[in-house]
Amino acid sequence: MSEGRLTGAAAIVTGASAGIGENTALTFAREGASVAVVARNTGEIDRVVRLITAAGGSALAVRADVTRAADVEAMVAAVMAKWGRIDILVNGVGGWTKLSPITEISDEEWDDTLTLNLKSAFLCVRAVSKIMIAQKSGRIINMASQSGVAPNNTSNSNIPYACSKAAIIAFTKHLAKQLGPDGIAVNTVSPGTTLTARVAKVWDVPTQQKKAAGNPLRCLVEPQDSADACLFLASAEARHITGVNLNVNAGSAMP
Repeated sequence: MSEGRLTGAAAIVTGASAGIGENTALTFAREGASVAVVARNTGEIDRVVRLITAAGGSALAVRADVTRAADVEAMVAAVMAKWGRIDILVNGVGGWTKLSPITEISDEEWDDTLTLNLKSAFLCVRAVSKIMIAQKSGRIINMASQSGVAPNNTSNSNIPYACSKAAIIAFTKHLAKQLGPDGIAVNTVSPGTTLTARVAKVWDVPTQQKKAAGNPLRCLVEPQDSADACLFLASAEARHITGVNLNVNAGSAMP
């Protein structure tokens, strides 16, 4: 694989078995980074690793539930044993189950959503920042969401998900201030609704066209768009950027 913008860097991408996370892992590898591909689905992370290695890149499959501290510590240990450093962390794990009005959100739904989206990022940053502080360098990129900035246009906004993603944005700003003196930049990428394979199964072509027409740029955001945003924030071009929330939403929200 030819030299690229991330040559020599060791990166961790969580939630890398599909969608934005997969595209980010593949993009980082294409740009020369060694990439730890992290998710709970062993078969899918093995598939992504095969794609990277077949193209001449370096990758490590790490099966981990990053909502569990022990798994996160094991993940970090595996990466350090393999490459001896961690230069980039992308907290890509996240998701939600359903849209519910506030009167119907269960305790379990609330707790599970915040654990998946927020606690996972906390655990990963806590573990990885120790390495980056010792190195006096690093890039942390937290995946948030447009819903963490503004409500969507439906009556049943996903409140637990939105709150967890708003918290990620605040988490990022405080981290940027705290970790900056150690040479660590921390930023957030907030995708709008993204045309992942899962979304494409739900939206037929006319629906996709209608959604695109509602955006100022008249297009839908795709996983590669957010992967490219992550690449920029991980690269030397963004060396003086920290504490920023980069919206990738084709103009559907302009906070």
